[in-house]
Amino acid sequence: MTQPATPPRTIRVLVAEDQAAVRSGLVLILRSAPEIEVVGEATDGRQAVDMARALRPDLVLMDVQMPRLDGVSATREVVSGQLADVLVLTTFDLDAYVFGALRAGAAGFLLKDSDAATLIEAVRTVARGEGLIAPAVTRRLIAEFGRTGAAAATSSGGADPSVLTALTPREREVLGCMGQGLSNAQIAVRLTMAEATVKTHVSRVLAKLDLRSRVQAAVLAQELGVEGP
Repeated sequence: MTQPATPPRTIRVLVAEDQAAVRSGLVLILRSAPEIEVVGEATDGRQAVDMARALRPDLVLMDVQMPRLDGVSATREVVSGQLADVLVLTTFDLDAYVFGALRAGAAGFLLKDSDAATLIEAVRTVARGEGLIAPAVTRRLIAEFGRTGAAAATSSGGADPSVLTALTPREREVLGCMGQGLSNAQIAVRLTMAEATVKTHVSRVLAKLDLRSRVQAAVLAQELGVEGP
């Protein structure tokens, strides 16, 4: 007898955006996806942190320029408190806000002019634990951090090559693949392993290197010249 398909997990999202029209548009788009539930709407950064603490969503969709508390500071509080993952919305793909959000531990970055399908897929991607989204943003972030040396800020000890000694050879390969912007599924194909195993390796890499997100890991891999197979 055929077993019924398991329904997709509901992704609980808090939308933080101070412009009412933009916020309404984001909520409308997200609610069009059956597995996404918008559990709250915040109009400033302080309210976003308070609502994240009260509602414990899976993800906060966070604008960077907001009153009372900016999105970068709000991201730092949400991530450090382990309240939710944060997907940052930005008008520009490279600015001080994006770098600040990276250091604060944002799980992903998305341009405000992204279409509905891209926004929904970005939420799904972050909910799966894969923070490397909006490839154009990621590539430019990695290139800029590698060029300026700012990646030293992505880990507590700076971009010191000796941190890599904590990794096993396999974990180092996974880190190299992350540096190339590959998803868990793509890494699984590249390294010929189960996707669940890749996810375990990614978690161990982040823990060993004291990093908060895959984006930070990708930047560090580029900074230290770690290459995938």
